Amino acid sequence: MTVMRRAVEFLFTRLIRSRLGIALGIAVLVLGVISTARLVGGPSDLTAGLSSRPREPITTVDPEAGDDGVIATPAPESPRTRPGELTPEQTATRFTTAWLGGGTATAEQWQASLRPLSTPELTEKLSGAEPAGVPAEKVTGTPTLRPRTAVFAEVLVPLESGQLRLELVAPDGRWLVDAVDWERE
Repeated sequence: MTVMRRAVEFLFTRLIRSRLGIALGIAVLVLGVISTARLVGGPSDLTAGLSSRPREPITTVDPEAGDDGVIATPAPESPRTRPGELTPEQTATRFTTAWLGGGTATAEQWQASLRPLSTPELTEKLSGAEPAGVPAEKVTGTPTLRPRTAVFAEVLVPLESGQLRLELVAPDGRWLVDAVDWERE
């Protein structure tokens, strides 16, 4: 009995606590997991034995229903304008004229000419701007309207040295410029 007791003591006190013992324990654990997975997983060759695999691909779209491609986006609504108010194009044209016409005006006069056509947020952003910082002098074409929704539109105005992009909003039917972006050519 003492030999068995000494063997068990040696196993638990020295061998299992050593690096070799831990490595052997991990190896036995990994082999056990792999063996269990193979037993539960079934045959490795899908053609061998019974298989519940379908013979044809599984489809989730009815082939008779038509095109299953990308859903087409509907055309944006036309911009809505309150009766007696400016259209988005008219607002953009007047804003561009005021924006370009500040060459001889003071900063306060220039900002005052933009204020009735701008949202309060844009007016605040332009509060430190100077008319001398405008990178163009004249319009070279007609504005292009890109309606996004009934109350949001984008207008592109071609200028001699680039393109002015204005974002207009009309939450109450009155169109105001909300953002100004400059694209140099």
